[in-house]
Amino acid sequence: MIWLLRLLHRRYRRQVVIVWDRWNAHRTTAAYFQKHHPTWFRFEFLPPYAPTLNPMEQCWNHTKYADLPNFIPKDLEHLSKAIKSAITKQSTDQKLLRSFFAYAKLRI
Repeated sequence: MIWLLRLLHRRYRRQVVIVWDRWNAHRTTAAYFQKHHPTWFRFEFLPPYAPTLNPMEQCWNHTKYADLPNFIPKDLEHLSKAIKSAITKQSTDQKLLRSFFAYAKLRI
């Protein structure tokens, strides 16, 4: 997580708002950055159990039920490559990404 956020900071060079669920790794990472680099990010956390507010949940749903329905991988590596391919494809589809935010009733 720390590696990813450092890449984000290098790329944008301004404060970025990060919206996360309350997974322990997310909270720990946020605490690290608030202590060591307080101006790099502003962290906002979703309510404790709120999958309908989290656009990432729609990304995973789309991956499971639209991109890879009935997919039977040969092994774990095959599954990993298929998931990465589906996520990469989604990342270039602005209309689809906007639909994930619209479902969560979040303006972008």
